[in-house]
Amino acid sequence: MSTGTLTGRRALVTGASRGIGAEIVRRLASEGASVAFTYAASAPEAEKLVAEVTADGGKAVAIQADAADPAQVAAAVEQAVTELGGLDVLVNNAGVAHIAPIDDFPAEQYDRVVAINIGGMYWAVRSAIKHLSDGARIINIGSINADRVPGPGLSVYAMTKGAVSSFTRGLARELGPRGITVNNVQPGPIDTDANPAEGDFAESLKLVTAQGRYGHTNDVAAIVSFLAGPESGYVTGANWNVDGGFTV
Repeated sequence: MSTGTLTGRRALVTGASRGIGAEIVRRLASEGASVAFTYAASAPEAEKLVAEVTADGGKAVAIQADAADPAQVAAAVEQAVTELGGLDVLVNNAGVAHIAPIDDFPAEQYDRVVAINIGGMYWAVRSAIKHLSDGARIINIGSINADRVPGPGLSVYAMTKGAVSSFTRGLARELGPRGITVNNVQPGPIDTDANPAEGDFAESLKLVTAQGRYGHTNDVAAIVSFLAGPESGYVTGANWNVDGGFTV
């Protein structure tokens, strides 16, 4: 059931067939937005999400696109604009991680992590900017590892998420005159298929947080919903840590 906070808004969420991205799609749709989202290879999950949102009275459109491919990202943005009739909210959620020591980090994994975590965001913004209305919202999903790296093997991932934070601040300056806000949401340990709360690294990560637990996908989606909404118009260029005190 829609609360109507985002009624009439048209949103694109990248990398959103599961996990945090899927929850963002659900939340924006529940607030009344029409939502397109991209997925790389998880077609069954994408179709299931569309069916779920539709059954709840919302609108969702699934678009297959590899976030590492600039041409596919651009085509996905154009398709979203066509399907939704415009674009008011862009959520750059697509991201990957690879953990390995720097002296043994595979070159192909380096290229992939950089291409998706930085390039995917950049090309989505580049493609969307001409379609975004004045007063639109850009929300990047970074990582708390941009601010704190609790162990070895995360240097490349942390580097890309630091770039997300810097790009957010620069873009906020650039787009401020149009009333377009740009913010960066930095999740800490969040319970997902890729990083389960009972997984191999879970206990060590729980010890690092002030609350001693993992967060949930809806913790992140709630912040994204606020930043996409009408009450966040004077908030821009900011990092929003959703981390249970990971950086305290």
